Amino acid sequence: MRPVPELADTLAAIALPALFAGIVAILATVAVERLGGVSGGVLSSIPTTIGPAAIGIFQRSADTDSFRRAMAFVPVGILMNAGYLLLWRVIPAQLGTHERLRPRLLTWTVLLAIAIWLVAATSVVAINAWLEPSVPQSIATGCIAFAAGIALGIAANRVPHPAPKGTHRVGARVLLMRGVAAAAAIAVSIVLARSGHPVASGIASVFPAIFTTIMIATWLAQGAHVPTGAVGPMALGTLSVSAYALLATALFPLMPVPLAAVLCWLLAIAAVSLPAYAYLGWRRRQRGGA
Repeated sequence: MRPVPELADTLAAIALPALFAGIVAILATVAVERLGGVSGGVLSSIPTTIGPAAIGIFQRSADTDSFRRAMAFVPVGILMNAGYLLLWRVIPAQLGTHERLRPRLLTWTVLLAIAIWLVAATSVVAINAWLEPSVPQSIATGCIAFAAGIALGIAANRVPHPAPKGTHRVGARVLLMRGVAAAAAIAVSIVLARSGHPVASGIASVFPAIFTTIMIATWLAQGAHVPTGAVGPMALGTLSVSAYALLATALFPLMPVPLAAVLCWLLAIAAVSLPAYAYLGWRRRQRGGA
């Protein structure tokens, strides 16, 4: 049986990052609701929850290589999340043409999108276990996924979609649900890292709990047009999380963790979030969008 102080430290190492992630998740929902799909979509996808997740995984990883493997596969998970977000455009458009499915369109969209994401995530973990790539190969895979995500994000915003601000507030219960879901995803990722499953922990850290709850919350409160308008901006903006993770593979082992976490955040914002916001604004001006 573990000594009480050690058990308390373990629980704190899991609970604190998870709690922080939950709070950030709630604030991100409000951002999309109040600022609209473009500004809110980018702001809601800046690297926030990945920060506490990276710190927790680093502290609980067996060694530096395990941490680097976990972070290297975050961009793979983010690429899957970009595809997941695009499903929120494709599935409603396809199922909405069937009159019998229209009353439960949100339910079907959630179930199908999550099912596809889980199949993709399971396949990635299984393929990695079969190939057993080295750390440099894992990081190279992350870089390729990051580049693919940029291409997909640009394509998703090639034609601006209507992205209005919400006119109704998201209820406190739905906001709480979003925070709990995000906190649970981060807690699971840290537990997986501690259990010796770095790739699974990296992918679990970007499980689309935040995206799912933000889409559900805004759909229920504002209608389908607000969340679907945020899909493209979120798909592009979330690449800042990939940038954070790739930077973390290099910076976390080299300097104090708090300093590395802040530096990764600032660099990811400068390299992805700000250019993404500028690009989206330029595209909308070119198209005469709102």
